[in-house]
Amino acid sequence: MVYLLFTSLWPLSTLYFIWLVMDWQTPERGGRRTTFVRKWRVWKHFRDFFPIKLVKTAELSPNKNYILGCHPHGIMSAGGFACISTESCGFAEAFPGVRSSLVVLAGLFRIPLFREYLMSAGLCPVSKPSLVHLLSKNGKGNAVVIVIGGAAESLASSPGVNTVVMKQRKGFVRVALELGADLVPVYSFGENELFRQIVFSEGSLGRRLQDLFKKIMGFAPCLFLGEHLALVPYRTPITTVVGSPISVPKRATPTEEEVDHYHRLYMEGLSKLFHEHKVGCGFSENHKLQII
Repeated sequence: MVYLLFTSLWPLSTLYFIWLVMDWQTPERGGRRTTFVRKWRVWKHFRDFFPIKLVKTAELSPNKNYILGCHPHGIMSAGGFACISTESCGFAEAFPGVRSSLVVLAGLFRIPLFREYLMSAGLCPVSKPSLVHLLSKNGKGNAVVIVIGGAAESLASSPGVNTVVMKQRKGFVRVALELGADLVPVYSFGENELFRQIVFSEGSLGRRLQDLFKKIMGFAPCLFLGEHLALVPYRTPITTVVGSPISVPKRATPTEEEVDHYHRLYMEGLSKLFHEHKVGCGFSENHKLQII
């Protein structure tokens, strides 16, 4: 877009930047999702490449709002993206009347043109104003999906390892209490198997550099390898299992004790979900879930 300013097409670029300024707050106001983009044929090819499957374990009422915590982040969150931000895995059919929105790094919505695609696919920023809008100003039947572990969890992604960053992540529980949204654990079995990552030990120079980059930029620079030119993920099945909702009351000002209580219930629900479905999703009985 900047390049166009120095060509004969400069009016297009100028008009877009004017539009960008006027439209700056739209991502935090629910965006502009379109069914057309979410149903692109390419998403079915993306689903079938691994393949990716959505598993429902309980009903989600269209008369309530939900915060779904998606684990693990992995390198690319392929399971969460395919099941939540596209219609390729049948989320709308599995949970009729429930409108799913995946929330991602807010900085992505500052990228010209790319932000338009993100919004059209139903993605929104993972910010407090965005969550408040989706869960209190958009009626009922909303399911906001947060990849709780974020960049920190991606650094722990490795085949055969099931590590989720959760113990100090309580902000989503506080928001759930403030807005009266039920909590739902979600686990994507196979997500960590897509790439082979070089995992630096805590305190090493490599990890310190990754943490510094993450602090400045908001995402972590992972060193990973896949198939074919090292960038294509391994074709490993991913099964995204949506757990049972945890009923959460509405509290204008939740206490620390309440936040800790529902955070503990959520971690217990996530652990139960993992152990009940790991064998059916291709893991052995010996696989353990590590919550850090």
